[in-house]
Amino acid sequence: MNYSVLRYTIGKILRIVSLLMILPLIIAFIYQEPLRNKIAFALTVVITYIFGWLLSLRRPEDNHYFAREGLAIVCISWFLLSFFGGLPFFISGEIPNLLDSFFEAVSGFTTTGASIIPNIESISHSLLFWRSFTHLIGGMGVLVFTLAVLPKASHDTVHIMKAEVPGPSFEKLLSKVRDTARILYAIYISMTAILIIILIICGMPVFDAAIHAFGAAGTGGFGIKSNSVAYYNSPIIEYVLGIAMLLFACNFNLYYLLLIKEFKQVAKNEEIRWFFGIFAGAVILIFINLAPNYDGNYLNLFRDVFFTVASIQTTTGYSTVNFGDWPTFSHVILLGVMFVGGCAGSTAGGIKASRIAIYIKQAFGHLKQTISPNRTIVLKQERRPLNQDALISSGNYLALYTFSFIIFLIIASINAPDFLSSFSAVAATLNNIGPGLGVIGPASSYASLSSLSKATLSVAMIAGRLEIVPVLVMFSPRMWKRY
Repeated sequence: MNYSVLRYTIGKILRIVSLLMILPLIIAFIYQEPLRNKIAFALTVVITYIFGWLLSLRRPEDNHYFAREGLAIVCISWFLLSFFGGLPFFISGEIPNLLDSFFEAVSGFTTTGASIIPNIESISHSLLFWRSFTHLIGGMGVLVFTLAVLPKASHDTVHIMKAEVPGPSFEKLLSKVRDTARILYAIYISMTAILIIILIICGMPVFDAAIHAFGAAGTGGFGIKSNSVAYYNSPIIEYVLGIAMLLFACNFNLYYLLLIKEFKQVAKNEEIRWFFGIFAGAVILIFINLAPNYDGNYLNLFRDVFFTVASIQTTTGYSTVNFGDWPTFSHVILLGVMFVGGCAGSTAGGIKASRIAIYIKQAFGHLKQTISPNRTIVLKQERRPLNQDALISSGNYLALYTFSFIIFLIIASINAPDFLSSFSAVAATLNNIGPGLGVIGPASSYASLSSLSKATLSVAMIAGRLEIVPVLVMFSPRMWKRY
């Protein structure tokens, strides 16, 4: 382990993110908030910047790092950023518990959208802005953003992007990692800006439009009303946000291909067909299940089902109805799409549609092989044979995911009120969704959970966002040995 480059890189990341906290400080002045809010952000900016400056004060003699350093930088950075990002909530007194503040910040940066605030309308504009702005920062990746704005970045930074960008594989769009990061963030910010403008045109106030656009872009789902998007009671706003959530859950590499007019490559992308196929199937099944409850009002039914499935499958977590009151069959479908999630290389969480496609193909391939042992089964993706590395990697991830889920579930169930609440809490946090079922449903919050559960679920959110491996390897003694 190259400790000097680890220290130096984390320091630079903290310094950059500390400067981003100036934005909510400006919001506090615009809305003429109490002095304690301004002090909370100003003090956090100073503390975070000084801490980062001390870490990066001395340049490392050896600037090179490998997968081990990349994993450590990503994991440690996310925990530190969540701690410092939670300080404004704690210092301002609006979330007086330090663990709760950490939980809220973790939920923001990981774009989970799980909240411990029971009455969101009581929170000031600056803190509402900050908690949703963390969605925007964390959506594409905190460290990917850092790579995009750094004036210099070596080829070794590919290890950071591999550790942070979700999905079974990482593809550079250009030869330089920094250029790839900049292209991804340019597309990401441009789409977010367009969404803000559209929401304003649809009748949302400017502040509300920015907040909801941040949540949809990062597929995070922090709202500013107790009844979330239902507050606006606007079909057009719901459809705009629903479509936006689906678009941000698609692989951003596809948008780059569209920009350079590689339409054929986009058309033959198999993951996107699986993603929308699963989405359409879930919408149809829940629509049929709920039809008797809507007395023939099928337009409202489709509106509610479309938005809810889009929100849950993209792991955003916005709500327009209390789907906790839906029938059990609909709950099972929603739990299923929770695990599927979005596409690789998107801002969404979950296992990812590409892996789900591989697992289904492997299952059917195994059945065919069992029936005809002498038959050679070749699994294909986008008309090309899947290589063995991709199959092994996907299988290993499922094993780690299942193991982690069970461990988190066991710990979370110690103080849980019932199995459904504990199971959906782990599913909602490990898949970075936000609301679950039971006591943490869309009409509730995570405030009633014990400190042990909140700490456990905080780790689950980071593990889910980083796809588990960077968190698990931190516990390996071999990881920390010097070269």
